Amino acid sequence: MNRVGPAVQIEYCTQCRWLPRAAWLAQELLTTFEAELTELSLKPGTGGVFVVRVDDEVVWDRREQGFPEPTAVKQAVRDRVAPGRSLGHSDKVSQE
Repeated sequence: MNRVGPAVQIEYCTQCRWLPRAAWLAQELLTTFEAELTELSLKPGTGGVFVVRVDDEVVWDRREQGFPEPTAVKQAVRDRVAPGRSLGHSDKVSQE
């Protein structure tokens, strides 16, 4: 049975050896949004890329925004997959 729902992709630079960072962020997102996401993929890239997409929409690009803190990415993903949902402590930290 195929579930229909949002898919997240993290594209990371293999030349920069950013797989561990991408995998860690993937784990954070899967833990937070395990009921909402139907897929999370890691896409090897080159040239310093580190981009997070939800259904092909860029929600974080390292070139424009720098390396993301997990809280910032969780908020960006939440805004697309579960608007209005509280992230608990993560939301409180960002508002202080």
